[in-house]
Amino acid sequence: MVEKNKDVNFDQIDKKIKASQIFGYQIAFNVIPKIGDFKEYNYTSEEWKVVKETYKILDDSSIKITATCVRVPVFTSHSEAIYFKTKKNATLKEIGEVLKETRGVKYFPADFPLPLEVEGKDEVFVARLREDPFERNCFWLWSVSDNLRKGAALNAVQIAEVLAPSLI
Repeated sequence: MVEKNKDVNFDQIDKKIKASQIFGYQIAFNVIPKIGDFKEYNYTSEEWKVVKETYKILDDSSIKITATCVRVPVFTSHSEAIYFKTKKNATLKEIGEVLKETRGVKYFPADFPLPLEVEGKDEVFVARLREDPFERNCFWLWSVSDNLRKGAALNAVQIAEVLAPSLI
């Protein structure tokens, strides 16, 4: 559809592909905090899809999960800020070790991956692991993967599956 070029003017892209007709809004130099139609509790259909896919994949509808899905102007990749709580006391070091040892996950303790850098790669890239300063045993991390190689909700689910037996 659009040949990738760092010098491309996004206004020209928007006009060429009629992005506002596709997305309902200008996508170039913009972030759209709505994917799909609004549904129950003012969540979008895409946000409910993340919840339902997680339940289905993990075969557990008791998991407390929520999501905010936003459309951003990248060619490929899904990016996620993931918040999770562990049942047991866990340290950043312990969680980092689990992530390092997980097949299919590349953990970056001191740096962070960007969508352009992970394009064409099969791994899920995880970074920015940090503790919630206000809630005990609660953590945040950043995850990026090429969505043409990895499924949308699969990134968070695979990380949760690895952490679940030992920490969550």
